[in-house]
Amino acid sequence: MIPNCPKCNSEYTYEDGNLFICPECAHEWSGDEQTEEDGLIVKDAYGNILQDGDTLTIIKDLKVKGSSSTLKIGTKVKNIRLVEGDHNIDCKIDGFGAMKLKSEFVKKA
Repeated sequence: MIPNCPKCNSEYTYEDGNLFICPECAHEWSGDEQTEEDGLIVKDAYGNILQDGDTLTIIKDLKVKGSSSTLKIGTKVKNIRLVEGDHNIDCKIDGFGAMKLKSEFVKKA
């Protein structure tokens, strides 16, 4: 099975000798090479790779545990920090404060 491109997540990669090549971003890598320097790889709901400092948009209304308020769809989340665990995004949301989110409920803006 040919892996998706580690840079742009394109599914149209192909094999050329012992290299994988992405026709969309022209990234080349070897099959035994570890992507992202063995670091934490977090993807949004659409498969885009997230990085510290990204701006995200919430894709569905989320109830805030321990509060009667709800994070509405379309809420912008700026300057995120990626962490290990189930809720893998640390952020501050205007009007709510510090929060942990799951990457499956956000998209890269």
